Amino acid sequence: MTSAADSTLMRRALELAARGTALAHPNPRVGALIVRGHQKIAEGFHVYDQLDHAEIVALKQAGEKARGATMYVTLEPCCTIGRTPPCTKAIIAAGIARVVAATADPNPAVAGRGFDELRAAGISVEIGVNDADARELNEDFAKWIRTRLPFVTLKSALTLDGRISAGPGKSTRITGEVAHAAVQRLRHSADAVITGIGTVLVDDPLLTDRTGELRRRKLLRVVVDSKLRIPPKSRLVKSAAGDLLVFTTQKTDSAKARALARAGVEVFRTRARNRLGHVCLDTALAELGRREILHALLEAGNMLNGAALAMDIVDKLVLFYAPKLAGSSGVPFASAPQGKSIAALPSLQNVIFSKVGEDWAVQGYFHDVYRTHRSHRKN
Repeated sequence: MTSAADSTLMRRALELAARGTALAHPNPRVGALIVRGHQKIAEGFHVYDQLDHAEIVALKQAGEKARGATMYVTLEPCCTIGRTPPCTKAIIAAGIARVVAATADPNPAVAGRGFDELRAAGISVEIGVNDADARELNEDFAKWIRTRLPFVTLKSALTLDGRISAGPGKSTRITGEVAHAAVQRLRHSADAVITGIGTVLVDDPLLTDRTGELRRRKLLRVVVDSKLRIPPKSRLVKSAAGDLLVFTTQKTDSAKARALARAGVEVFRTRARNRLGHVCLDTALAELGRREILHALLEAGNMLNGAALAMDIVDKLVLFYAPKLAGSSGVPFASAPQGKSIAALPSLQNVIFSKVGEDWAVQGYFHDVYRTHRSHRKN
């Protein structure tokens, strides 16, 4: 029977798992805690480059004290051989008497088999403690492991009347410092940040992770640039060091493409998705997924926002509203491509409103990546 104490201890395991942000991918973020009686005897979280899963980190700390103890783990222990042996075997061998897990592994190769193996060995297993928090923590892994496509979060800063800038071609700072810090935390949790060429030309952004926290891979900066207009003197190109990827429909052996390559920029050609020659976003996302990009943060202008929404490739929406008005001359948040509409999108689910300094944040989901997996259509 799950108790309040189980929930409290699982919250600690979730805190541990969160410490794997930017360190665990392409594996899930997992935390483990071993308790004997009322005493915490070991804990750990997963870091990809250190190989050991969270359960193994905690078991090594606990040693013989693990026998007869309870393990709290945020995700179902693995039962397959990958880069490391199965965690289930180690848990059984250590003599753990009870396993309390937050949620099942979304990986179809595991998906309940780990729990079955533990039960078959006589270990008491309880599932679902702080389940919602555990699922949110690994929603990007859940999407990628089943579809090999990144989880896409669209983030934008808006005025109260839904404008992202004061006017076309105008760089406009909308939200305050606390919201800006929140955006940096979003970037830190992402593997890639995507923008459009329009934003590059107007804002000349860097799109870096400025939290100062450790990450095992550089944040991949991605520009959707169908005509390959990115300026060689832009801050993105000047700071490129193998972490800037440009999707285009232009030839990659052109003089411009070769110059960008010499500057450390990778140019990737996709087919045109329409008569206007726009980059095929489906192809771009598939390529990012192939590169083990689990979470892509979209920070773009109205045209790319509209295209992404119209194509239904956005999983999560995070909007920061400032207590300001821009008026009719302001640029709208999203403009659907010709012949497309975003009006048919389903209502956001699990919507959360929160105060962020002087601004407000609205967060919600278009897709439940644990339950619904739309077929990835080409456009």
